[in-house]
Amino acid sequence: MAKKIGVLLSGCGVFDGAEIHEAVLTLLFLDRAGASAVCMAPDMDQLHVINHYTQQPSDERRNVLVESARIARGDIQDISTVSADSLDALIVPGGFGAAKNLSDFAVKGPEAQVNPQVRRLLEEMVQRSKPIGAVCIAPATVVRALSQKSPQVTIGSDPGTAAAIESMGGIHCACGVADICVDEKNSIVTTPAYMLGPGIKDVAAGIEKLVNKVLSLCRADSD
Repeated sequence: MAKKIGVLLSGCGVFDGAEIHEAVLTLLFLDRAGASAVCMAPDMDQLHVINHYTQQPSDERRNVLVESARIARGDIQDISTVSADSLDALIVPGGFGAAKNLSDFAVKGPEAQVNPQVRRLLEEMVQRSKPIGAVCIAPATVVRALSQKSPQVTIGSDPGTAAAIESMGGIHCACGVADICVDEKNSIVTTPAYMLGPGIKDVAAGIEKLVNKVLSLCRADSD
């Protein structure tokens, strides 16, 4: 039976939602590996909307679940209806939405709050020893939600973000774009992706490794 891997999206677009390249590469590599992606997002307003052409704020309101549905081709669930019992693993692509909508790390840094449903699902995954993958800036939200577990993650090499992660109780590991950081104790896999870039072929290498490692960590009894 195909593994069911949750893909937690945070909108649609790097500056205010999920990074589209990272999200699509995650879905591609899951499909190539024979896994079944279960896309989800919180049903909430985005922190704000950015015009991706001008990269300036726009006077609009958009819903995270509705925008995420664009990436998922409409096949998406409200995260509040998803439990860890229905998944074998969970992967969180990056983009500013991971730090603006799934949490407010982009605004509050180490004092951030995580969306309650996102926190619930992350805690459930760890409690059930089910693997979590996080891409780009998403590890910051994972660390904030799971700080009591002292997760080891990477966001690449940015000193400020690494320091914020450590101040939240995480352990930061410097990592190249084509590589992954594996927290064996907590079954958390991370990769820098566009925190380092520079291009889609570069981030693809690390995301493919992350997807394959997450799948390898899925429990045999979930087959």
